[in-house]
Parts: sequence; structure tokens; C-alpha cells
Amino acid sequence: NGKKRLGVLAQGAQGGSVARAILESKKFAVRAVTRDVTRPNALELQRLGAEVVKGDLNDKASVDSALKGAYGAFLVTNFWDALNKDKEVFQGKLVADTAKHLGLKHVVYSGLENVKRLTDGKLQVPHFDSKGEVEEYFWSIGIPMTSVRVAAYFENFLTAWRPVKASDGDYYTLAVPMGDVPMDGISVADIGAAVSNIFNSPEEFLGKAVGLSAEALTVQQYADVLSKVLGKKVRDAKITPEVFEKLGFPAAKEIADMCRFYQMKPDRDVKLTHRLNPKVKSFSQFISENQGAFKGM
Repeated sequence: NGKKRLGVLAQGAQGGSVARAILESKKFAVRAVTRDVTRPNALELQRLGAEVVKGDLNDKASVDSALKGAYGAFLVTNFWDALNKDKEVFQGKLVADTAKHLGLKHVVYSGLENVKRLTDGKLQVPHFDSKGEVEEYFWSIGIPMTSVRVAAYFENFLTAWRPVKASDGDYYTLAVPMGDVPMDGISVADIGAAVSNIFNSPEEFLGKAVGLSAEALTVQQYADVLSKVLGKKVRDAKITPEVFEKLGFPAAKEIADMCRFYQMKPDRDVKLTHRLNPKVKSFSQFISENQGAFKGM
């Protein structure tokens, strides 16, 4: 069909969001790589016009055939999959080496900051640090790349950060250790259009890191939105990172350090995000559209 092709090497919600937006923009053909081509998401992308191929980010031959003949690629490596930083870095470097070898013209990598390096080891956020390491590797071998650093997902408020019923009364609390510092957030569904527009403007975005955020709210402001939309009293639990990291669940220390890093205000650009995706949803819109997720509250 004469269109330049983009490889989408991304499992899960971000990959689906980006592939759909690129297909909708009709500017590029899409080859989406997935471990299981029979999954509903994969079938949906096929129906929308993507070429969907079976592949695995840990396998050189599979990355090679995914990217052969492509103009560019969107890449998400997944830390949570294996909870393994080294494995994520391995995947990222494999794609970087392949992109270099095949001469790709524009890679958009879903990166994040290398917090450990930026804080001289004081903070460690493995799921950030591994992406930061991959980012640094891409730059170091000279690949034409844009890194998108995505703010905290609004979707977290439907799962890990769901309001919890207080033991001492008829209200709910949000336990996110941010103090009074606003925290950037965005819905994963809104990342796609932003990335699609980055591919459409290489001259503006090659060689840059772009922080995506719909808006930045304090935990109390997130709580106020939840109260208003859900008709329940929700408050900031006012938990500190020190107390949070002792909660004893897996990743408690990592989330505490992540929030300590968020308190240092990493660069997320709300204005640019709205320019890249004018339909980006506010937290209030997002919660209104997802009220069903709070049914049992």
C-alpha cells in the first residue's frame, strides 16, 4: 500500500493504545508483535488493519523479522512481566541493536528516568531504572529516538491505589505517599494519540525525551474528584514514604521510592501532552467513565 511501516513491539495496554491510534491516523502501516496472536487484543488489531505477527522480545530472530523493512518502531519493555530488571534491559538492548543494524529512522521508546543514577543510589525504583538504562543505551549507540516518559496511570486508582474503607468511620482513604506535592497522571488509553503524533513530527521530536501527563493533582485533589464522582467521602490518608515502605507487600519500598522521586518533580509536560492529544482525559473524566470499577465500594 506504499505506506511506511511501524513495528509495534509492546504487550499490554500501552501497545494496544499506540497501535490503534497509528492505524486510525492512517499515516503508517502497522506490524504488531505479540506472543499470542489468538488473544482478543491481537484479533482486534488485525480487524483494524494491522499485520499481527507472533514474536518474542527475548528472541533475536523474532525481533529481526518484526523490524525488517520498517521505517520505525514503538517499543515497550515490560518489567512487571518477569519482575526482572536485567531481563528488561536485555530486551531493550536487543531491540536497540537490531534497530541500529536495520537502519530504522525513528524509534519511540516508552522510557523513564534512571532514578538510581540520578540520585546517586539513594533511591532505587527498578521499573524506572531499567527503562532509564535502556534509554541511555539507545542514545549511546546513536539511534534516532524519542523517549516518552509516561506519568502515573490513572488506571492505578482502579486497582493498586483504590480508595480503602477507613476502619474508624464512614469514609475512604487514598494511600499514596506524595505529601502535598502534585503527582502527574494520565490514562493509558490517551498515550496512543500522543505517540502517533510524535511519529508524524520527527523533526520536532527526534533526540528528545517527552514527559506525558494529562494533569498534576495532589493526593487530596485526586481524593476530592473521587468523592465528587462516586458520591463517597474519600480523603488523603497522609501516609509518608517511611510508613508506606514498611507496609510489607512486594514492591512497597519501590513505590515509596518512586513517590520520593515524583516529589522531586520529574519533567512531565501537561501543555505539550494536550497539544499532542487534544482529547486527553482529565482525572475527573476518567473516573466518570470508569465508575463501574468502584461498584463494590
